[in-house]
Amino acid sequence: MKDIPIWEKYTLTVREASEYFHIGEKRLRQIIEENNSADFLILNGNRVMIKRKHFERFIDESSII
Repeated sequence: MKDIPIWEKYTLTVREASEYFHIGEKRLRQIIEENNSADFLILNGNRVMIKRKHFERFIDESSII
């Protein structure tokens, strides 16, 4: 199986998003909890996945993370 570079993935796990965006996993989980109906989230079973480009937009529009 060929690994896809993280910057080309459509969705990221919390761990991948934490590494990619340089946000701690704990803080990222808080953001997810505070924005549980946001368009950057998708559920894969019981796993939360983050839509990379949508989350980038969310960060662009935020003044504080």
